[in-house]
Amino acid sequence: MISKQQIKTIHSLRLKKFRDESNLFLGEGPKVVKELLQSFSCTFLAATPSWIDANRHILPPGINCIAISADDLGRASLMDAPQQVLAIFNKKPSQLPSAHAMQSELCLALDTIQDPGNLGTIIRLARWFGIDHIVCSPETADIYSPKTVQATMGALGKVNVAYTPLPQWLCSLPGDIPIYGTFLNGSNIYEATLTPNGIIVMGNEGRGISPQVADCISHRLYIPPYPLGQPDIESLNVGIATAITCAEFRRRLSAAHQ
Repeated sequence: MISKQQIKTIHSLRLKKFRDESNLFLGEGPKVVKELLQSFSCTFLAATPSWIDANRHILPPGINCIAISADDLGRASLMDAPQQVLAIFNKKPSQLPSAHAMQSELCLALDTIQDPGNLGTIIRLARWFGIDHIVCSPETADIYSPKTVQATMGALGKVNVAYTPLPQWLCSLPGDIPIYGTFLNGSNIYEATLTPNGIIVMGNEGRGISPQVADCISHRLYIPPYPLGQPDIESLNVGIATAITCAEFRRRLSAAHQ
């Protein structure tokens, strides 16, 4: 049986104010919860009896775990269609990637990505393409928003995400670290020289990369439509643009190793 206070606590985590005050966030659904249990400390878990019976082997010792009915899960959940289990986790501290990391790896920087679903998708993409670090502007959506957490499908615990003012951070980096950004007036990404390391900046859904951040970018890239020169074509969703960009960087790296 879940208490009214427990439900109230769960519902409060919809708001960033309460997530920040409590240092907690919510994850829901079998896939997300299983993945998050591997990376975050869980303070509370509520699930249907069948889920608990099938997953006792992954539950940490001493976890505050209760069995609840599907009706109670529906009252507690923030989802339109609750999925067997929800859990509250402690947030983890984050830190900016070191200069050494950026000299040997690819990192992502997000300039005011406002849609939580887009942010979650990009975190999931980072995990898929082996990118361990994402640096976000303070105006970017909260990685611990329920919508973001769900969109990551559990990848949140595998990627380090930090927040900092991007212009100051980018312009303070050593000059030998390439900084890429996507623009409508950049070089064709399929023809440009790409390195296996550096930073890929992705911009806001509507405005793209801000002028202040653009001043710090050393390599401007453009994802061309097909065929070239199509009139009145819409710009790409930032999640799709991130996937195309990361895939091309990784394709080049793979080709270089063959």
